[in-house]
Amino acid sequence: MEKPTPFATLLQPPVAAPASALFESLLAPPADATPPSPAASPVAPNLADFLSSRPPAPAGPAEHGWQGAVRRLSGGLVSPTPSSTERRQRTAIAAVQRSLNGPRTIVVLNPKGGAHKTTATLLIAATFGIYRGGYTLAWDNNETMGTLGVRAQAARHTNTAVDLLRDLDRFGDARSRVGDLDNYVRSQGDAQFDALASDLDPAGAASIDDDAFRKLHTTLSRFYRVLVIDTGNNMRASNWEAAVDTADQLVIVSTIREDTGYGAASLIDGLRQKGHADKVAQAVTVLASPSKTADEQLSKRLHDHFRQLTRTVVDVPYDASLVGGGPLNIDALAPRTRAAWLQATAAIAEGL
Repeated sequence: MEKPTPFATLLQPPVAAPASALFESLLAPPADATPPSPAASPVAPNLADFLSSRPPAPAGPAEHGWQGAVRRLSGGLVSPTPSSTERRQRTAIAAVQRSLNGPRTIVVLNPKGGAHKTTATLLIAATFGIYRGGYTLAWDNNETMGTLGVRAQAARHTNTAVDLLRDLDRFGDARSRVGDLDNYVRSQGDAQFDALASDLDPAGAASIDDDAFRKLHTTLSRFYRVLVIDTGNNMRASNWEAAVDTADQLVIVSTIREDTGYGAASLIDGLRQKGHADKVAQAVTVLASPSKTADEQLSKRLHDHFRQLTRTVVDVPYDASLVGGGPLNIDALAPRTRAAWLQATAAIAEGL
């Protein structure tokens, strides 16, 4: 017969395991657990992460200004860093050259005539063409007689968007190439972009409605990376509204004048009422000086107004070579004009 356990022994507390042993038991994984592999982790880095970790490319020596002159005169023995102006230019060029996720459409707007729309369309297209190497189109989507065809360099033909629309079935074949459009668009030479004019016949222009615009846009987007679209003055025209619908980036243009500023302000109100508030908020406003000396008070009013409504406001200067209204000659532009339009186009590219 077993002896009963003494009552005093029953009252003694059990002996505790050492604290270190208890801690190790808590940390130990289950016997059947296997450590996760790096590939199975949802945050495992990939090739894109590795490439994005690279440091920025070196800025390189100065090319312009006194810094560039010193470098050239010394044969490279003295190589100053680029000036702040040159660094700003390089940043703008990089923005214009940025990779795009498919073809992009830029629509230039102001319902008031003489607001610098056509000039802006051509200079934006030229800047993209020069720094991106082509595949850029300036397109006059005017419901009446637009002037882009007059301001662009001439071609051996006088075909327009209406002629292209009539022959659009020719471009349904996947084997068609951008060169097949040469009988409809006008090459702009060293500016490295093409221009598509609106119809020269006011009656014929009525055939470009919203449906025609969308057909043209679908086809042209197969051949061009960047489409810069000039628009007419009628916000109620169906092709005008179709252009806004397809826009990846709106550009609102005005000269520093009361009447064109009024047109731009009314345009924004109308776009917001039509349900395009998000596009307006991401738009770029370009203010062009109509003379050598712009009205500073009006300029400030315009800046204050459009800065509150659009993503950014940029200024471009007066240039005597643009006053005549003839074909655009990039080489005739003043350096400050080209620099200003580079900055404006960089701001536009950042929204694409």
